[in-house]
Amino acid sequence: MITNTYQVQGMTCGHCVNSVSTELRAIAGVDDVQVDLAAGQVTVTSEHPLDPDTVRAAVDEAGYDLVGA
Repeated sequence: MITNTYQVQGMTCGHCVNSVSTELRAIAGVDDVQVDLAAGQVTVTSEHPLDPDTVRAAVDEAGYDLVGA
């Protein structure tokens, strides 16, 4: 398993957490998504390395901004 933590801007509530989690879980190979709302961080556990562009697209689809990936 591979675990990566990403910084996400714009999340402010439980709905934000749900939206980001849902989009990231839809990526093939993602096993788990944990969101730390206070820190603005999302930790993704996957079976294989994830393409940063795929992660960015999922976060964008949820309506938020991925920082620095």
